[in-house]
Order: sequence, then C-alpha cells, then structure tokens
Amino acid sequence: MSEWIIVAIVGVVLLFSAKKLPDMARGLGQSMRIFKAETRGMKEDDERAKSPGPAPKPVEASRADPPVVEKPRETVPDETRKAD
Repeated sequence: MSEWIIVAIVGVVLLFSAKKLPDMARGLGQSMRIFKAETRGMKEDDERAKSPGPAPKPVEASRADPPVVEKPRETVPDETRKAD
C-alpha cells in the first residue's frame, strides 16, 4: 500500500511539475476555506429561520436623514472676472 502512495506522489510531481504545486495547494486551501465559511453561513441561516426571534423594527421616514444635495457652483465668464 505504501508503495502505491509513493508512486502516486511521484506521478503528481511529474505531471504537474514542482513549480505549479504550491499554487495548486494555495488554491485548494482557499477553496476549502470558502466552502467551510459558506456551509457555516448556511447552518446559521437555518438556525435563524427555525428560531422565531423579534422582528426588526422598520425605520420611520421622519427619523431618516434627508439626502444631501450639493448646490451647483456659480460660474463666472472669463470676460466679467476682475483682473488681480
């Protein structure tokens, strides 16, 4: 059994070359982290859906901040500017 593992490792090194293996391992690690985070998020979503909690209160329109509107700057034609 151990001989087959060594043969498989040597085959992978020869097939993908030693330069590409670190990049492949890094990509695999990132993929595993993303997969783990997504499954954890799905479990949390399921738990939140099962447990009835207080509903969030809607924001009242009168309490919301008004949108900021910038006033356009006045432009003065070159002919009417005073020379300094």
